[in-house]
Amino acid sequence: MKAVFEKKDLDKIANVLRVQYKDKGNNYRFVIEQSQENKYLSLEIYPNIPIGEKVGNLVTVYTPSSHLQLHFCTGYVVSEMLGEVTFVGECGDRLSGLTVEQGGGCSLYANVDSRLLSGDFTQLGPEVMLTGVALSLAEQILPKRSSD
Repeated sequence: MKAVFEKKDLDKIANVLRVQYKDKGNNYRFVIEQSQENKYLSLEIYPNIPIGEKVGNLVTVYTPSSHLQLHFCTGYVVSEMLGEVTFVGECGDRLSGLTVEQGGGCSLYANVDSRLLSGDFTQLGPEVMLTGVALSLAEQILPKRSSD
């Protein structure tokens, strides 16, 4: 699956994050500022740009103390209830996810075995359990895989 970021997608993301976005030409920029908690986050979505010799979607997050990128984003899922958007990139049976919260938080899960998403979370160690739970929301947009 290859994500295409159209106006309806950008509007959906902006709605969940409770911010407006700006069209910057080759990207769309969302800025979240929470002055009470001293949080600042900038999310940029670059649809279908050259990445090396290929073309794909790039999702970038800037905070005062970090710079995160998800190359070749293949999809996203929004959670109104949690107030967050999770961008997903797949490579074989591995999955990476970049979650942006409307409160200005951000989490990165990289190179995760996609089988963790549909397994029994109670059988996972606590240091791995959160990853499975967080990315399980994305399972609805991933292609169905046959059982091993």
